[in-house]
Formats: sequence, structure tokens, C-alpha cells
Amino acid sequence: MSEIDKLKSRSFRKIEDDHWIGGVAAGLAYKLGVKTWIIRLLWAAALCYYGVGLGIYILLWIFVPSWDQDPEDYQEISG
Repeated sequence: MSEIDKLKSRSFRKIEDDHWIGGVAAGLAYKLGVKTWIIRLLWAAALCYYGVGLGIYILLWIFVPSWDQDPEDYQEISG
């Protein structure tokens, strides 16, 4: 399975077990296949420099569903 197929197969949902605020960054990291700290760092930069990071985060926190049970491969991929 190629990397593109792996990305398409993972859903974007909030991760409830590994979150600081709402689980949005952890869920996005899992979807993209990167470490969670990278997404958190980018989010902090967007918040500090552009001010739009907070509004987008709140909207995603409200509208993105959570996993019923966190994916078993989450720690391998983004943990």
C-alpha cells in the first residue's frame, strides 16, 4: 500500500486519549501521518503570527467528530 493510499484510508477525527485541549491536533497528526508535536507547533505559530489558528481550532473542535475508540495504530503513527 502506498503512502497516498494510507493517507486516504485514515479519517480525520479527534483523538480523545492524547489531547491537550480538544484532540484536534492529535487527530490531524494521525490523518497526515506525522508526529503530534509538529502539528501543535504549527498551530501555535499560526496563532501567534496570524491569529487565525484559534478560530480554526475552535471550529474544528466543535464540528469534527471523535473516534468511538482511538485507533490502535495511533501511537505508532503520531504518538
